[in-house]
Amino acid sequence: MTFLPWSRRLAAPFLLSALAIAATVVHAHDANTNDAGDTNILARKVRASNGRFENVAMATAEGYAPIPCASGITGGAMGIHYVNAGYLKDDAVDLAKPEAVMYEPMADGKLKLVAVEYITSKGPASLEGQLFNFNSAPNRYGLGPFYELHVWAWKKNPTGTFADMNPNVSCDAMKMGD
Repeated sequence: MTFLPWSRRLAAPFLLSALAIAATVVHAHDANTNDAGDTNILARKVRASNGRFENVAMATAEGYAPIPCASGITGGAMGIHYVNAGYLKDDAVDLAKPEAVMYEPMADGKLKLVAVEYITSKGPASLEGQLFNFNSAPNRYGLGPFYELHVWAWKKNPTGTFADMNPNVSCDAMKMGD
């Protein structure tokens, strides 16, 4: 009988500490999560540095031009890339100057910002510790070998914040006018 009161005295502070830690973790998650549920530090920095592109007019004003919507062979898409040719040529990696800004076409004709892409021919490349993917030549883009990093900062990607294709993105709205 003396075992039960003793175990309660030991367990009570432990349980209170565990609850306090759990509450702190939940609060930290809520404070660091965007609408897409992303808690990645680099994605947060990308959103803060490139939020101006939510308005596609800002992208065009800064020299970005559209290329067709890119869909994946196995599903999903990258969306319409607005590419800045000057940034492609300079090979610099700058958080606030992505080489491509990616939009998902919506049924109402609007474009919704979903991600950015950093591209360089110099590598191996990284941005804030995140390694780029290497694409050899020849490739479907008609470019020489290059390194690229997609950052799905505005739309959750279940295959990862830095994956190429996003199964939650579609080019289907582009086909509606055909």
